[in-house]
Amino acid sequence: MLFDRKTIRWKLFTYYFLLFAIFTLSIILYQNKRETHFKIAQLETTLNEYTNLTNRYIEYHSLAKEKTFSKLDSLKNIISSDKIRITVVNFEGNILYDNIVADYGKMENHKNRPEIQKALFSEFGENIRHSATTNQEYLYYAKSYKTYVIRAAIVYDNSIAAFLKPDRVFIPFFIFLFLVFGFLLSYIANHIGDSITKLKDFAVKIRRNESINTDDDIQFSNDELGFISQEIIQLYQRLGKTKTELVLEKEKLISHLFVLKEGIAFFSSDKKPILNNSHFIFYINIISEETTISVEKIFASEEFREVNDFIDKTIAEKLTVQNQELPRMEHSVQKDGYHFNIQCIVFPDKSFEILISDQTQQMRRSIMKQQITSNISHELKTPISSVKGYLETVLNNPELELSKQHYFIEKAYNQSERLTQLVNDIALLNKIEEYSELYSREKVPVRKVINEAVESFSDQIKQKSIEVECVIEENVIVNANHSLIFSIFRNLMENSVNYGGDNIIISITKYHEDNAFHYFAFADNGPGVKEEHLSRLFERFYRVDSGRSRKEGGTGLGLAIVKNAVISFKGEISARKRKGGGLEFLFSLPK
Repeated sequence: MLFDRKTIRWKLFTYYFLLFAIFTLSIILYQNKRETHFKIAQLETTLNEYTNLTNRYIEYHSLAKEKTFSKLDSLKNIISSDKIRITVVNFEGNILYDNIVADYGKMENHKNRPEIQKALFSEFGENIRHSATTNQEYLYYAKSYKTYVIRAAIVYDNSIAAFLKPDRVFIPFFIFLFLVFGFLLSYIANHIGDSITKLKDFAVKIRRNESINTDDDIQFSNDELGFISQEIIQLYQRLGKTKTELVLEKEKLISHLFVLKEGIAFFSSDKKPILNNSHFIFYINIISEETTISVEKIFASEEFREVNDFIDKTIAEKLTVQNQELPRMEHSVQKDGYHFNIQCIVFPDKSFEILISDQTQQMRRSIMKQQITSNISHELKTPISSVKGYLETVLNNPELELSKQHYFIEKAYNQSERLTQLVNDIALLNKIEEYSELYSREKVPVRKVINEAVESFSDQIKQKSIEVECVIEENVIVNANHSLIFSIFRNLMENSVNYGGDNIIISITKYHEDNAFHYFAFADNGPGVKEEHLSRLFERFYRVDSGRSRKEGGTGLGLAIVKNAVISFKGEISARKRKGGGLEFLFSLPK
């Protein structure tokens, strides 16, 4: 039965026999390689001593400074072996000394020799190769020093080759061990196979829905494997009674877990995972510093150390539930821009649950609100301070000339107008962001709205000699809110008029359309902005030139209003440097 290739006996024997064969072969190959490396290392250690000896001699006698490397011939009295070759090479590859070659000054450049290359880049190098100079095989060892490389070599002859050849005394022992293991495997495979065959018969009867009498139909051996087999049968009988209920409950639980946005996992008291959803896997791999981490390995992660300590402490204690409150803890983790809240609840049976909530968006919104509040406070402070300063000047100087009083009052009025514009822009922007669905939709003729926007800046356009080119047909209609469309073109026009300079050309075109959108381009040939500012142009209160922007009267919210208005209509907008100079905005509006 052992040699029947369909039986578990044969498979067990074959698998473990091959495994041990591979293991034995690996040990033999490893031992051979290890011995060879060890013996080469011995030779390299000897050659390293020669290079260090040579270097000490050079430094002691200042041969490098005096360029009298020929004095190294004195080392021949110390290094008596004629098989040892010492060569000194500078970093350019020129030969400074060689104890074998008499006329070493005529030797070719050695910079490209493998051992020299290695020494130049990693302190030392070694190689076994044929020498073109002496026509002999050498084992080379080169080591880099301050301004030169010292190379020691030994003739690679039969004695060296024999020395490096690994011993094979251990091979017969492994062959004997291999055969003994084969006989043991044969015996074990037969023993295990008997019980497994009976388990197979049991499984066949289950598949055929045949009635099973464990006392009469199947008899197992009186050992651990037989005991396990009996336990399997009993477990099967128990599981059969509750299979339907468990499947139903599991499906309900899994469906619920995968609907949750949180990552959740359940563990047994010995920290073995019972059930988890995909969000849990995703979140723990973000939190962990490892590239990938499995559920069962999170307790070895530093980020989950606090959770692990809580679990260990709670499980070690005698767990009592008071007022139906289970032991729980939670803490926050910040990782690579993400913010997570981790909660752990320990149940009465000491199994536990870990819940991971992604708080990133909430944190970002909180930070954004703080930044917006700070920016608004800063932007309001400037006009308010100006108004206060102008009025204090008038109040504190009652004898001030009427013309100067009028001048300061006019300045205060202008700042109050700027403050009003800023408040209106903030209110409009917040309304677009939070209540965009409340804006009514209607058919808006784009060309008419553009004419209205141009008319609102007619004085500035005339003063700065600006030319406006609008290449849009009268019949181009968008399905949007009239006031928001006007805000889009008015703010774009204001941006070009205020910051484009004099004698510029503003170009407004419709360059494409599809079934859902019209696509517009708004451009000017002014100075434009640098590349690094393009991605931030639509941020609230972002100014390319803060001082100049305030001088021109801008609130810093115009382009933010444009972007949010376009997005509220499900459109898209981007800014880019215009070919030939200037700035261009590309955006889409719905038909």
